[in-house]
Parts: sequence; structure tokens; C-alpha cells
Amino acid sequence: MRLPDEKTILITGASAGLGAALAREYASRGWNLILVARRLERLQVLATELSDTYDIQAHSFEADLFKRDAVDMLLGEIKAKGLQVDGLINNAGYGHPGSYLDSPWEEHADFIHLMATVPSELARKLAPDMVARGFGRIMNVASLAGHMPGSRGHTLYAAVKSYLVKFSQSLNMELDGTGVHVSALCPGFVLTEFHDVNGTRDAMNKLPDYMLMDADECAELAVEALERNKAVFISGRVNRFIALLGRLLPQEMSQKLMAKNSEKFRKT
Repeated sequence: MRLPDEKTILITGASAGLGAALAREYASRGWNLILVARRLERLQVLATELSDTYDIQAHSFEADLFKRDAVDMLLGEIKAKGLQVDGLINNAGYGHPGSYLDSPWEEHADFIHLMATVPSELARKLAPDMVARGFGRIMNVASLAGHMPGSRGHTLYAAVKSYLVKFSQSLNMELDGTGVHVSALCPGFVLTEFHDVNGTRDAMNKLPDYMLMDADECAELAVEALERNKAVFISGRVNRFIALLGRLLPQEMSQKLMAKNSEKFRKT
């Protein structure tokens, strides 16, 4: 159903995977799109597809969010085109494989910047206008990993995802009653090319079907949760059960289980 007034949502990491699925979901609901990624050609193909299919406007912006001034540059380009941002999905991200000491600090600094600083900066710079208009949507794509003990390998991944969960909870409370909804999406094992990039595709292929979720299904559930202003949404009953176990088990036991199983899901 198309909204009475046209709304536009900015999605980072929109060229593939869950970002593209979220773009399709919002386009099907009548939202215009601002699609952001480093791969402009793929963005333009997706933008054309969604514009033609759903009769919406889809704008493509090439941005290297690793650059420290990327957010200001991106928002400047959006403003120059006269676009208003009514929604924000912080989806850009990746997994950095290996143990912490395997990589130089510069690579870890880039990871923290993209995964934690950029979402925080975008929210801070876009939320005030949303509050002023009395309407806004902010989704931070976190992970089931944010509810679990840290793992061996991909050392900072659970840490930054936990940060996004807590950040979303706090911002949700602070913006309560303003018309701006904030939600952390915490997917578990979603079938996307993310796992090809971070080297865990073989592990994914060994998981039973009941532990896997299609990206389009995850996107639909996530959008519904954001509309309900659910501060933290874990997609799928199996994932919610795993997160519950992570909270209920004694910390020492859950850490031992993670240490034993890390190599099944993390490339060390």
C-alpha cells in the first residue's frame, strides 16, 4: 500500500544481499529509495528494476563509507538533489576473518568505522529533521551475534553488533513519542552473498534448513518490526531461542560452547 505522502528511505550496502532485499520490500510498500554502495553499476541495475516494477523513484549514490568524510559528502550530494530522507537503514557491513593479531590495526580501525561509526553518524545527522517533521524510521542491521558471547575469529564482529543493539535500544527510548521509530534487526543465518565474502559459505551449506532464512522473508519481517517500533528484533523462532539460551546459560558455559563451535561459523 502506497503511503499518503511519498516517503524516501536511505539504504547503505544496498547493492546485494539483505540490503537489496530491504530495498525491494520498501519499494513494494511505495517508498522511494536512496540506494548507497561502492558498486554503482549494480545499484543502477537494482534502481531501474525497482523503479519499473513498483512505480517509485530510486536514486543511486556511489560512496566509499570507509572514508572518514564519506557521510558528509553523501548527505551533501543527497541535499543537492533536493531529496528528503524519511528513513534510514544502516546495512553496510562485512565480516573480517582471522584472529585479532592476524591483521594490522588499520584494518580493524576501518572495520569499526564502517560498522559502528558510520551508522551512528548517519543517525545523528538525519534524526533531527525526522523529529522535526514528526516522522522517521531508523533500522540498524545488527546480528544474532550481538546477543552471544564473542567467538574465536572475526574478533570485532560480535562486539560491533552488540554495540548496534544497545545503541538502537537507547535511541528508541530517547525518540519515543516523536514519531521516529528505531529498531535493531538481528538476523541469524540469512542466505546472502555475505557468507561468500567473509569465507563462511561452506559452514552455511552444512546448516540444517530450519536454521536458514531467505533474505526476502527476513526483510519483510524486519520492516514490520520497525513499524511496530520494536527496539530489537531477532528474526526467526530458532534464532530467538538461541539468543534466549545465550542469556540464560551461565556465562562460563556459553563461552565454552562458543569456543568449541567458533570454527564452524567463523573463518579463523
